[in-house]
Amino acid sequence: MLPVSYYLIVSAIMFSIGIYGVMTLRSGIMIMMCVELMLNAANINLVAFSAHFNQVNGHVFVLFSIALAAAEAAIGFAILMNIFRSKSNVNIDNINILRW
Repeated sequence: MLPVSYYLIVSAIMFSIGIYGVMTLRSGIMIMMCVELMLNAANINLVAFSAHFNQVNGHVFVLFSIALAAAEAAIGFAILMNIFRSKSNVNIDNINILRW
């Protein structure tokens, strides 16, 4: 079995890529993909520590996190498709439907 530090390094790199994508990208779909990448990085941490300490708490929490991520993706993509229908664009800079 690999040391926990390897999993933490991979998770930190994935989380950093996700943060960079959320802060720099302007496409709504790409931002949601980066958020999913950050959630998966957190899941890797949970599974790594759960396996390291021989407990199942982390695995159970990862299952709930995956279900939450699936619901977030479904609702987020539905909102983006609705915005695309009305504005023909999912660029975050050009969307101002929440303003008065």
